Amino acid sequence: MSEALAAARDALAGEPAWLVGGAVRDRLLGRETTDVDVALAGDPAAAARAIARATRGAAFELSGAFGAWRVVAGGHAWHVDLVRLRDGDIAADLAARDFTINAMAQPLAGGELLDPHGGRADLEARRLRMVSAAALAEDPLRTLRAARLAVELGLALDAATREEARRQAPGLAAVAPERVFGELKRIVAGERAVDGIELAEDLGVAAVVLPELVGLRGVEQNVFHHRDVHGHTLEVLEAVAGLQAGAELLGEHAEAVRALLAEPLGDELSRGDAMRFAALLHDAAKPATRGRRPDGRVTFVGHDAEGAELARRVLRRLRASHRVADYVAALTRHHLRLGFLVHERPLSRRAVWRYLVATQPYSADVTVFTVADRLATRGRNAEGAIAAHLEVAGEVLGPALARRGAAPEAPLLRGDELAAELGVQPGPQLGPLLAALEEARYAGEIATREDAVRLARSLLS
Repeated sequence: MSEALAAARDALAGEPAWLVGGAVRDRLLGRETTDVDVALAGDPAAAARAIARATRGAAFELSGAFGAWRVVAGGHAWHVDLVRLRDGDIAADLAARDFTINAMAQPLAGGELLDPHGGRADLEARRLRMVSAAALAEDPLRTLRAARLAVELGLALDAATREEARRQAPGLAAVAPERVFGELKRIVAGERAVDGIELAEDLGVAAVVLPELVGLRGVEQNVFHHRDVHGHTLEVLEAVAGLQAGAELLGEHAEAVRALLAEPLGDELSRGDAMRFAALLHDAAKPATRGRRPDGRVTFVGHDAEGAELARRVLRRLRASHRVADYVAALTRHHLRLGFLVHERPLSRRAVWRYLVATQPYSADVTVFTVADRLATRGRNAEGAIAAHLEVAGEVLGPALARRGAAPEAPLLRGDELAAELGVQPGPQLGPLLAALEEARYAGEIATREDAVRLARSLLS
């Protein structure tokens, strides 16, 4: 028995209550779960407070519209969601649920499985089936949830559910963005992200939730690409997931990169999970910037800068945090930068420094992301281009990883000190001078205060 279930059972002993939804489903599948859903005839608020008191957890209202309450354990080890039974009746409650595999219940105190809609048989048949068409119409978010559950649990949608989901998909436009993002995150960060996105497109929900992605279909690229922009985008997503699972091709930096991508970033996403959103959006501005050179070669000039702003708008539309939106925008803005360094090999210390400054504070993340982008670009001369890119990535990853883990180095001179030495007034004109001194210091060309003053005087003159 899970801690969450034990906590609910102990605190609500003697009160009519049912274990419902995903917790029942996951127990039948033999899956561990830290989340428990309980439906009860009594007051969810009072029940939540009782569980919180007994476990020293925190109770709060989850949704004012539906009267649901949540109890979260210390350290977020588990949570229990509590909701009042619809019409005070478990049969009516289950009839209003989304899919048959979620429309099963067991008495919280223990007892026989209640399965009026055949959810257990559907689980055994690996089938995802709606309880009723009305269930999808009542809450169109369930159309997106259909794609998420199908890929999470390895289920196939039955024909009637697939068609009804397509019919109800436009209703997603009226669903709260926070709820949409909650489902979308689980698809994008899941083990079968590409399958989930493709199913969401097939059901028509991606056209509502991420029209920018659907708009990449049929946008052809130059000879260095083997897929259109849409196909390339999904391959970048797959490549990011591959790097999260194992970054061995990055050699000595593999372990550090895996640790980097596993770090929490925000919105319950790791850095690697957020990078998957960058994969989906990094080329989203290509349709708007597509052009041709006089020789006929296809170009997308400015798609990195325009794409960064587009990515930020998309994530804010989904109510993502500023931190996640900034991260995805930064990766999008700089996803071409490392490729330019390939032509500067062997890299000078100055070239590395300029790259680190331009991409801070996400230099390591940007570098890893460009590797995923490069791996998914396999047109003309792909083998040599990928090898060259990996070589340069290896050169900058070490300094990038070291810099993010180190305390900022004190400058050889502060701005006011430099102004005094040069006999000028402090002001914005000192910014470029100070930047030049930092670059020269990283390159090993100066090491002392006196060196810095001497170089500053020569640059000023």
